[in-house]
Amino acid sequence: MRLFTRRGARQSPDPVDNARKKPRRRLRIAGISALVALGLVLASTAANGLLEQSEKSSISPYGERIGISSGQVNVYRNGHSGQPIVLLSGLGTPAPALDFSPLIRELGSFDVIVVEGFGYGYSDMNAGERTNRNISTELHEVLTKLHVEQPYVLAGHSIAGFYTLDYANRYPAEVAAVIGIDATVPKATSEPAGEPQPGINWERALSVTGVVRNVTAIAPGLAAPDSDAYSADELERMRLMLSWNFGNDAVADETSRIAANAAALRGVRYPDALPVLAFIADDKTDSTSTRTAATQDLLKNVEHHEIVTLEGGHYLHWTQARRMAETITAFLGKHR
Repeated sequence: MRLFTRRGARQSPDPVDNARKKPRRRLRIAGISALVALGLVLASTAANGLLEQSEKSSISPYGERIGISSGQVNVYRNGHSGQPIVLLSGLGTPAPALDFSPLIRELGSFDVIVVEGFGYGYSDMNAGERTNRNISTELHEVLTKLHVEQPYVLAGHSIAGFYTLDYANRYPAEVAAVIGIDATVPKATSEPAGEPQPGINWERALSVTGVVRNVTAIAPGLAAPDSDAYSADELERMRLMLSWNFGNDAVADETSRIAANAAALRGVRYPDALPVLAFIADDKTDSTSTRTAATQDLLKNVEHHEIVTLEGGHYLHWTQARRMAETITAFLGKHR
């Protein structure tokens, strides 16, 4: 029997043809979505760049940029006389001179010098390998150029504990004392530390594309210190500088070398006669006793050392600046 189809009558869809069209439709939708996402990312990146440029031109930088052999390092000085205390920040602190503000204000009888290493504050964001040796050499070059009176006190927060330990052994005659602010102690391990591996710097991508800016604008508390010791201007500048500096190349390299830098300090101790004051943050967790024990082991050869536990988080200078300043003044007064 022959089957006839009336002219103009709708024919049944070909299931094979439909099966072929579905993947193509999905690909088109995926392609359009990707182009839209790329356009949004590019637009956000451009807007972020313009905003950053405008902010940097309208806000006066603090401190002074010092030229050394490997670039420009920013230094903030409180302008007071007295014994020099050199402050070194923890890993990734976007604006060290602002971060240390409460402690700087309490140390008014000292010549406080905040050296913002490469990748920090208003210093260059690119640098050579962030090894202990390079960081110590750069710091020494800065302090020499500034003609800082010797011997000076080194005070380091967190990962800067690596660098104060390294520096005190490289330039022992120039260091009067060391102060650790919940300083990181290199772990005594025999495991080899590999070289940093190249890869995508996702943290920097979040900064460049404006994600960090947008998140901290919506929730500024994420960028603010947990403290009431900062002015509104300081808090806003710290938020903006987090957006500018987050995930930069120098800090990314420093982060990737933590294990190697710790390994390089294996078995290294402070000189026996060098006074060392170590603040430990009591955050009401089991880690307090672990960190205290590690610090005691590191300082067991040091004739004049004190370990002071203060209630608070890792950034003790946010909330315990006055107690710290009083303790520092008394400790240095005993060991002049």
